[in-house]
Amino acid sequence: MTKQPEILNYKQTGTGEHLVLIHGLFGSLENLNMVAKPLSKTYCVTSVDVRNHGNSFHASSMKYSELAQDIINLLDHLNIETCLLLGHSMGGKIAMQVALAQPERIRKLLIADIAPVSYPPHHLKIITGLQAIDLSQVFKRKDADEQLAPFVDNLGIRQFLLRNLALNSHGEFAFKCSLSNISLCYPQIMQANELTANQVPYNGETLFIKGGNSDYILPGHREAILALFPNSKAKIIQGAGHWLHAEKTLAFNKIVIDFIKS
Repeated sequence: MTKQPEILNYKQTGTGEHLVLIHGLFGSLENLNMVAKPLSKTYCVTSVDVRNHGNSFHASSMKYSELAQDIINLLDHLNIETCLLLGHSMGGKIAMQVALAQPERIRKLLIADIAPVSYPPHHLKIITGLQAIDLSQVFKRKDADEQLAPFVDNLGIRQFLLRNLALNSHGEFAFKCSLSNISLCYPQIMQANELTANQVPYNGETLFIKGGNSDYILPGHREAILALFPNSKAKIIQGAGHWLHAEKTLAFNKIVIDFIKS
């Protein structure tokens, strides 16, 4: 018998054309709520937890081909033949890989603040800090915040990371995400998007949305972007950093809706 694939945890709201949202590293489907909520008035929005994140299954490999297949398995499970696809950061790389693998299913592609290139490892201190938290000494979220502060000085980033903490069935704080697997797979997560055998560039309409204060998308990435996504354009949100959808929600959502409707 063929083994059934594990299905990602997801949340679906609204009715209309399908729009699938994919969060970034250390995130969960709730991270894109500020996008999902207004768009669910017009679209059927499916927000997902990537493997090793949120309430999805844990696995010891995170190649982009595998992360993309997780999304494709979910589309099959939900009988979604075609959809609009939006991903932020690592989720953007997953979305790009889905479009390269099954271009006929993606009507339009939206990528928030990431390019299809390899990045230097820049989360190592975060991973070390999260792994250093002594959960036996965490009785409220502030206890974890104090332990993480020496590793991550930005309060907003600490608050984002510590959303991964939740009370378990014993009433103790535990990480929902699999820190061990994310740490193990981190070199894979930093890899570039690539065409695999029999794949061609995605010719569908693609929009890259960049935070004006972020250095995740640079002029030097243009060649790599156009090689894989020749029918792409870019929008910059001034005054926004890497978490552009949270920092400039109204501007971000307007860009998304305008592009989908254009």
